[in-house]
Amino acid sequence: MTASVATRRHGWLRGFLPAQLLAGRRERLYGCLGAGIGLLLTELISRAALGGAMPWFIAPMGASAVLLFAVPSSPLAQPWSILAGNVVSAVIGVACARTIADPGLAASMAGALAIAAMFQLRCLHPPGGAVAITAVLGGPAIQAIGFQFVLWPVLANSLLLLGVALLFNNALQRRYPHLPADSSNPHHTRDPLPSERRAFNQQDLHQALASFGEVLDVSEDDLAAIFSAAEQQAQKRRFGAIRCSDIMSRDVVSIRPDASLQQAWDKLAHHKVKALPVTDAAGQLQGMVSLHDFFLPHQQAMGLPHAAKLDGQVADIMSRPAHSLQATQPISELALAFSDGGMHHMPVIDAAGQLCGMITQSDLIAVLFKQ
Repeated sequence: MTASVATRRHGWLRGFLPAQLLAGRRERLYGCLGAGIGLLLTELISRAALGGAMPWFIAPMGASAVLLFAVPSSPLAQPWSILAGNVVSAVIGVACARTIADPGLAASMAGALAIAAMFQLRCLHPPGGAVAITAVLGGPAIQAIGFQFVLWPVLANSLLLLGVALLFNNALQRRYPHLPADSSNPHHTRDPLPSERRAFNQQDLHQALASFGEVLDVSEDDLAAIFSAAEQQAQKRRFGAIRCSDIMSRDVVSIRPDASLQQAWDKLAHHKVKALPVTDAAGQLQGMVSLHDFFLPHQQAMGLPHAAKLDGQVADIMSRPAHSLQATQPISELALAFSDGGMHHMPVIDAAGQLCGMITQSDLIAVLFKQ
């Protein structure tokens, strides 16, 4: 046996080893607890409502519970997948049971056709295959009710289990239905956020997945988010040694909340800056006032249309709460705030919350250029 053949065989055998699961203890507990609650409530309600019909609860709901509670972010676990996947599979299963005399052939055809239909309808849900086979091999009770099997127990069980999953997952602040995180541009343009203008774009990812040729149990949006997080982690590793305290300006010009708007305007003009941190008498950061704040629509409510009057106080127009970073934080977090957050100035505070510095986009560009 050549070395290359042995290497390929070794790699093939490694495929039989269990893959590492990255779910933490809390997620594992949530999965077990959610599945137990979901199945118990679904069975109890189904038996109370459909007790006169047999059966009132079907085994494939156990497989659906694994998806809805253990991996709720999976595309296979979304509401459309469980409802359409189970119902369509039930219809196909009953049809095959009634038209194909041989049970083995009927079950095989039911499973294959159910998968084909779920692919076409974009509702791939693995338990649907079990639903289709149950319609064929579930015994006299299921065969006797015919297409009624589609409505109950299949649709009834699916709706109840989905309802519990919606309540349970959202109560635990899991995104379910699982939608991609909002990454809308704060400037309300079609351009992606700066952090998303990476070496590849969504179209590149779509084409790569299409050429891969296999179904992956993760959405394109989630894959893009994972790649973005990996890039940010690499940036932290590269620039993690540089802290905000290393690049911030320490002689910071600030202003009090009770200062007049005229004083703030004069300070901005005198120091040729575009923003001032607002601090109280103890030096605690209270907010930020910028040139932009003088021209916001809410000035009209103060009698300051287009900043024609400057007889108010800084507290009337300042932005609060003020976004800030601590002096010990790495500049990788600063870069993300500047790029995606649309910020141009970042106040820096110490552990006690007192203003100790200011960083601008120019400061960040300078240090990145040196690197």
